[in-house]
Amino acid sequence: MSQYVAEPGAPVVLERYDQLVEYFEAACKPRASWRIGTEYEKVAVWAATGEAVPFTGGIEELLRRLANRYGWQPVMQKDRLVALQRGGVPITLEPGGQVELSGAPHESLHDSQREFAEHVREIVTVGTEMGIAFLGLGMQPASRIEEIEWVPKRRYAIMRPHMQRVGTLGHRMMKQTATVQPNLDYASERDAMTKMRVGMGIAPLLTAMFANSPISDGRLNGFLSYRGHIWTDTDPARCGLLPFVFRDSCTFSDYIEYALDVPMYFIVRGEHWIDMTAFTFRRFWSEGLGPERATMTDWNVHLTTLFPEVRLKQYVELRSVDSQAPELMLAVPAMAKGIFYEEDCLAAAWDLVKRWSWEERLGLYHAVHRHALRARVRRIEVADLARELLDMATAGLDRQRSDGQESESVYLERLHELVRRGRCPAEGLVEKWERDWNREVKRLVEGTAYRLPS
Repeated sequence: MSQYVAEPGAPVVLERYDQLVEYFEAACKPRASWRIGTEYEKVAVWAATGEAVPFTGGIEELLRRLANRYGWQPVMQKDRLVALQRGGVPITLEPGGQVELSGAPHESLHDSQREFAEHVREIVTVGTEMGIAFLGLGMQPASRIEEIEWVPKRRYAIMRPHMQRVGTLGHRMMKQTATVQPNLDYASERDAMTKMRVGMGIAPLLTAMFANSPISDGRLNGFLSYRGHIWTDTDPARCGLLPFVFRDSCTFSDYIEYALDVPMYFIVRGEHWIDMTAFTFRRFWSEGLGPERATMTDWNVHLTTLFPEVRLKQYVELRSVDSQAPELMLAVPAMAKGIFYEEDCLAAAWDLVKRWSWEERLGLYHAVHRHALRARVRRIEVADLARELLDMATAGLDRQRSDGQESESVYLERLHELVRRGRCPAEGLVEKWERDWNREVKRLVEGTAYRLPS
């Protein structure tokens, strides 16, 4: 979940619709300047019990030790340590204490891998000293939502009651789930909207391939990607698939029109966080709130509070994947780079899914949460589509290979092994939970905990 960062200088008042369009246009980059950034979320538990690590006396102390040992700069809110910064890269916290590294934009996934390995080394070293384990799962596996402490960030105090008004699973989303999200550059409006369309089109396939959240509240939950299902009843105004992106004529303005009519969460004025959940952005822009007028900073913040399966900011963000075991984490940006940064592969991925009706897309979107690669669309098993998509990504990465470097398709090898057998990570978890681990949380923790990189 993106964090609020105050922008330097005087706020730019929003006066013209063109400013909203220019916000996206300003991010267009030539192909040679494209990079890929990845956000990695991890759930943290006490290694001895499998219970979620609380913020107080747990995650906050973890951040403090990371800062003291590895040169991270503390970020405070009301005297509480809630984030870290180092070299422009943040470590932030989700509402239930999930730890997120927002990786730097890299040209090469080999650089992303080194960055992620360093992060794992740091958090596992400090976590082990504290009795904390980080799990390669898309869900907090044992603790119920009422047993998980809220991270005391001001945005969450506004989001919490709103989530209860608009859906039934919002608090689960906030406190229990974890994801890994690749962020992609775009060259033009047309390129951005093509990537949005393809991303939405293949979202169910990505969910199925990486489904990894079958256990929550200490038992099987009936889903292979329960994290994915949770988003279907979190906040319908800001989540899910967006029908307008499937129109060939879709533009920045279509996304702007959507965003303008989504209820806001907050605006920030100095040290004051103002609840804006009664306002859409369109209404706030039109009417203001007392002396307050909409600014471009408010618009930027508002865009970070929209949660569709593919989100447009000044990059395109893919949001359909459960967090993974470390050995599969880099497979997620590898899939994205192989498909979205090679024009032929992007077109081929769209060919794979373009014939489906809106009803078929919605049906598959829901089906993969339970059945993953065994879900079907038009009597075709998703596993067959996933194999084709994975081959496209592999070809795309091989074409992008730099002289003297190993192909980045190496990060897809483990995924190939799974998809070739028509399996997702969750199915292996379910089998071990029922057999090898005898439904014991302690064994689940031992079997899924991050370890120091070799």
